[in-house]
Formats: sequence, structure tokens, C-alpha cells
Amino acid sequence: MSAVIFIPARYASSRYPGKPLVELTGANGEKKSLIERAWDAAQSVKGVSAVYVLTDDDRIAEAARGFGAEVLMTSETARNGTERCAEGVAQLEKAPDIIINLQGDAPLTPPWFIEALIEAMQNPAVEMATPVLKTDPETLANFVSDRHAGRVGGTTAVMRSDGTALYFSKEVLPYVGNLETPPEVWHHVGVYGYRPDALARYATWPEGPLERAEGLEQLRFLENGTPVTCVAVEARGRVFWELNNPVDVARIEAVLQKEGIA
Repeated sequence: MSAVIFIPARYASSRYPGKPLVELTGANGEKKSLIERAWDAAQSVKGVSAVYVLTDDDRIAEAARGFGAEVLMTSETARNGTERCAEGVAQLEKAPDIIINLQGDAPLTPPWFIEALIEAMQNPAVEMATPVLKTDPETLANFVSDRHAGRVGGTTAVMRSDGTALYFSKEVLPYVGNLETPPEVWHHVGVYGYRPDALARYATWPEGPLERAEGLEQLRFLENGTPVTCVAVEARGRVFWELNNPVDVARIEAVLQKEGIA
């Protein structure tokens, strides 16, 4: 099946304006913008025919073209990356079998996360899928620390026994309390895979109350009865973290240093 990667990016983030252009220092001391590091991550994925940056902002478009990215301009009315992806597909001469949404704030996404997602979507019954990662002690501690400090950090996923999603939340679910051995907490990874038909349906649905409350676009699929398949992936020693708040810059730079990522 053919697959393309879209990297949606917007400048006017309510929590972190201008986030895609924030510079992150790599292991060799070189500074690259967040959007360029997301682009670098996409370039390392096998089995993808093309990668596009999707944005409505000329500053992001100019920066992306500056490091060699293909850019598709989308509307200012797109409320989230999934809606932006639906607009992007409409601009392609031919829709691919699989559209991957690699969010522009997840530059630490390893290629094997996306490759596992593409593999899972070889099953034609899977309409929409997303990777989940069992939290390591460091990531779980960051989750709990962020919530105690009143910050909204990463997202957790709760699943059925068949791997389809029950719910996604910016709270730490399930509740871990002060248990010495907490239950499994699954970190939702900021990547989505869609069939073109599922993406087209999504664009016709209004924003639902759960999506609005959590600020999580994937909940619109659940609110409208479309199953979301969660694909369990392994970190292989890599600490995965997204850039949601200014405090995350240091966290991501520390991983870049540790992994030797330039």
C-alpha cells in the first residue's frame, strides 16, 4: 500500500506560540527548528513515497522550504492537524492508501513507530490507527510532575483487550495514586494513520464535547463510532517526549544529546 507522511504545523499555538520554529540544539551543537527535526524524523521512515509539511503560516512555509521540504498550504480554519491532513489529501493528484500524520511537535518519534503503524494498516479493516508506548519510570514521573504543576503534558491511552481505544486523555489514566507498583500506563504517541475515506468523514463531523474538553483530535473518531486501533510499540531504549511546553525543550535536547542526534 502507498503511504505519505504529512507534518501539520501551525504558528498560533495557544500554549506555545511559534512552537514549530523553536530551535533545539543537537548533540553536535547545531541548532535546528522543531519543524526541521520533525522533518528529519520523517525522512528516516522506510516505505513512504513522500513527506509534506502542512501549514497556513508563511513563516513556517518559508522555513520548511529553506531546509528542502515540500509544503502544502492549508486554510486558517483547520482546527487541528487531522483537518489539515484532510485538506492536504485534497491537493494531491492521487490519494495514497495510507496517510500518516506526524505531528510537528514530536521530533523524537523513532522510524520504527511509524513503520509499525504502516504495517498494522496493511489490514484493510483498520480505518484509523495510532501508536502507544508503555511508559517507562522517567516518562511516568514526567507525566505526574506536569499534572501536579498544573501543566498539560503528554497524553495517555486506555484500551480494550483487542487493542482498540477506549479513551485518550491529558490526565494520567488509569489513576496511579501512590502505589508502589502502579498499573500499566500507556503513552499515546503523536502519530496517526488514516484511510482516505476515514479522513474525509472526519472533516464533515463537528467538533465533539470530549475533543473540545481534552484538546485531543483523535477523540472525534471515537465520538462518532469509528474504532481507533492502538499499535503497541517499543522504545528500544529511546525516551520519547513531545514538545508541549517550554519546559520540554530541555527534556528533548537531553535526549538528542544522549542519542547522539545531530
